[in-house]
Amino acid sequence: MSFDQLSPLVADLHLLTVLAATRSFTEAARRLGISKASASMRISELERAAGVTLVRRTTRSVGLTEAGQQLVNDMQPAFSRISESYSAVRDLVGTPRGLIRVTAPVALGRQHLAPCVAAFLKRYPEIHIELELTDRFVNLANEGFDLAIRHTNAPPETHVAWVLCETRSILLASPDYLARRGLPSQPAELASHDCLLYLGNHQAATWTFVRNGKRKSREQIGVNVSGTLKANNSEVLRKALVAGLGIGLLPDFSAPVNNLPGDKPALIRVLPDWQVQGFFGERIYALRPWSPQVPKAVQCLVAHLRESFAAGFLPGDSAAAALSAAGLQGHG
Repeated sequence: MSFDQLSPLVADLHLLTVLAATRSFTEAARRLGISKASASMRISELERAAGVTLVRRTTRSVGLTEAGQQLVNDMQPAFSRISESYSAVRDLVGTPRGLIRVTAPVALGRQHLAPCVAAFLKRYPEIHIELELTDRFVNLANEGFDLAIRHTNAPPETHVAWVLCETRSILLASPDYLARRGLPSQPAELASHDCLLYLGNHQAATWTFVRNGKRKSREQIGVNVSGTLKANNSEVLRKALVAGLGIGLLPDFSAPVNNLPGDKPALIRVLPDWQVQGFFGERIYALRPWSPQVPKAVQCLVAHLRESFAAGFLPGDSAAAALSAAGLQGHG
């Protein structure tokens, strides 16, 4: 078949590669801005032209036949290169523009990313953003995302990773809970407290501590903890903490402890001289699957986020003031 005969099918071949990545006619159609019925019809027409079945359709899933997978494997690099070349040419015009699909954790997205995005779009009116907030792991390439905002200790080597800021896990409780149950002075005391646990971490029932400070011992202390609530969202845990259900571990971006003078703190730092290890990650990253070129719009968004997140989330540690305001005694 000559290219002249093949050219009318190029858009349908690209649709096949998107379908291979999404495994869903609904999602593939959404990404390409067409109807699900149109996507299904175009794949059927492509199969008639090729004379072979390319897609396996069931009531629960969509998969590729061997012939379909071979086509996708051969074509995907070419379509990726075309997309990169086109983006590079558009970037030469000067003004950043285009669509950026971004995914981020729910709490971080709602509390910190949303205000940054609003300011960014005012600054770059020709850029459009689709922001999906989810706490699940997202495969960026397969699901068509340009950027992920994640807190982690080790970003994948297959991705470009920009550090946005440092982050840490902090232990918190409400003044009412601590007045009722007492303020722990050592990590081991947590075993007798009600502790709120984060789902999704295989070590959720064990908190590991090291002392803060260069002159302190770096020996790790593990404590088995338990409580009445587990959740996979830090905002849910924060609300439970404020309600006085126990002591909980949260990422700093979801648990500000600074208060205005005279305010009664909603949450108080517990064991401020100790640092919990291995939970929510020590840095916030912007992640993108590796590619030879990064679109200018994505570069601008990353630069804006780095500037916005530069100060971190706990610029001033008011744990001591909070303890005093709550009328509690104790030390870490």
